[in-house]
Amino acid sequence: MVVIDEKLEPILNEVLRRNAGEQEFHQAVREVLESLGRVVAKHPNYANNALIERLCEPERQIIFRVPWVDDKGQVQINRGFRVQFNSALGPYKGGIRFHPSVNIGIIKFLGFEQIFKNALTGMPIGGGKGGSDFNPRGRSDGEIMRFCQSFMTELHRHIGEYTDVPAGDIGVGGREIGYMFGQYKRLTNRYEAGVLTGKALFYGGSRARTEATGYGATYFVERMLATKKTTFEGKRTVVSGSGNVAVYTMEKVIEFGGKVVACSDSNGYVVDEKGIDLDLVKELKEVRRARISDYARLKGAGTHYVESGSIWDVPCDIAMPSATQNELTGADAKTLVKNGVKAVGEGANMPSTPEAVRIFQEARVLFAPGKAANAGGVATSALEMQQNASRDSWSFEQTEAKLATIMRNIHDLCAQTADEYGAPGDYVLGANIAGFVRVAEAMDALGVI
Repeated sequence: MVVIDEKLEPILNEVLRRNAGEQEFHQAVREVLESLGRVVAKHPNYANNALIERLCEPERQIIFRVPWVDDKGQVQINRGFRVQFNSALGPYKGGIRFHPSVNIGIIKFLGFEQIFKNALTGMPIGGGKGGSDFNPRGRSDGEIMRFCQSFMTELHRHIGEYTDVPAGDIGVGGREIGYMFGQYKRLTNRYEAGVLTGKALFYGGSRARTEATGYGATYFVERMLATKKTTFEGKRTVVSGSGNVAVYTMEKVIEFGGKVVACSDSNGYVVDEKGIDLDLVKELKEVRRARISDYARLKGAGTHYVESGSIWDVPCDIAMPSATQNELTGADAKTLVKNGVKAVGEGANMPSTPEAVRIFQEARVLFAPGKAANAGGVATSALEMQQNASRDSWSFEQTEAKLATIMRNIHDLCAQTADEYGAPGDYVLGANIAGFVRVAEAMDALGVI
């Protein structure tokens, strides 16, 4: 187990005391602090002016009531959140998540991760995150529209293209972004296209944004595999999830010559030894909004569906956890290592538990942490902001080329930083330190604020 430097231990203890019960946030802070001992030893000035303490405390936390009326005329109440964590590098940037599990601790964990992820892109964007405990599943378009309008009626006071720029996340896709942007425009009487990203192309969106997180994670892993003189070609790959990130991870893996043999949703997972039929997955998830169990029913021979089990029981060369936080446990990691996994690339935010990460690293499995590997989504959101600011629109090929360059640069920065700090091949440490240094330098330059 990694021991936190004695200079940083009081900072962690204060985070635990001040944010009682917020386990995911504690986990995210602990992981970063475990990496920073080497930085403080090499650059003692980073321990001055409570810089690290300030980095662990959000600049602003907003919690608000979201009342709305369902199709039966009943008033429903949800809770909305926006955590504006750090703006040293630019306006707060981070998605909005609609899911029953959302609480302030989840949003703070995501916002904290976003600080480092955004810094790694090299783009001028700070870190933030938002969401609600609203569950869009099973709701009509009318109900979702009314909820989004009510949510934005409060949120609009706190965002803007030079202040805070939200995007989508779990439960928030193009439909929800459209409803929220429409309400923002109505309330402000301004067509401020750069206030939200993930918009549809016909009103200011960016090509390749839908694909960006999944594509980006795959580009990162491709670069990581190249350090061992290998590729995706012919590799059995398992991708958890079947939402936006998972679908476009699978698409790029297949394009790179990999064979995706399993994917999942919250009910279970499906295995197709011939290779997942991505067109069918897209039809089920993006059009019918059906369950992944229907895949096996429609494909028949050669496929099987496992309800509730762990997708990580499926033997593979490459694992791409792309669903949600802490989905891949220590037990799962042991199974993957036993079955010969060679690389793990996190498409979701912190999908591997600390124990799982330790097991992968001890087994010398290539491991790409989410704050680096899944930065393609927010990087392309920043590219969308650029296009909005210049009233421009780029081709898919132009945007994807920029994304590929950004992701390969992130990989190289993490690898070089790990080497510099005496931990070659440790992408977790490399990502944490590289992101921290960029933010810390800006915070130091701006004074104690």
